[in-house]
Amino acid sequence: MPHISPSYLQIGTTLGTILIALLTIFIRLKASSSPVTIKKILIPPLGMSTGFLMFVAPFTHIPLWWAALAFVIGWFLFSYPLIRSTHFKTVDGQVYAERSRSFIVILFALLIVRTLLHQIIEQYVSIAQTGALFFLLAFGMIVRWRLFMYKEYKHILQANDNMK
Repeated sequence: MPHISPSYLQIGTTLGTILIALLTIFIRLKASSSPVTIKKILIPPLGMSTGFLMFVAPFTHIPLWWAALAFVIGWFLFSYPLIRSTHFKTVDGQVYAERSRSFIVILFALLIVRTLLHQIIEQYVSIAQTGALFFLLAFGMIVRWRLFMYKEYKHILQANDNMK
């Protein structure tokens, strides 16, 4: 197996993360022009859950308390700004996500914080373990945010039904 320099892996993952962040912003802006559905809310965390397959590989294994801590930090800390910047509106009986400039700023801020934390953490654990930790952090973040969106979506639908 060829040896890849850790600096190339770091550059690659950083560029990949930036690309994914830009793609997320683009998709989010495009999605705000079409109605929100339960599928659109729940599919991203379900799709992301396939990432747990990485833990089949022994080099990604981390202590359980590290995993729990990463998930909890994502759940409570990193999801909060996303929750605060997510708002829905009703147009002609359809529910839409409101475009928010703060959402774009928040995504970039989270990207910067993630990159800085990544630099610090990878000094103490392997690149694969760092990836596992950040996957769990991101999973905790997206699950809480999407559960919030689901709850708000259901609340708006119920309010719309009560108005009829």
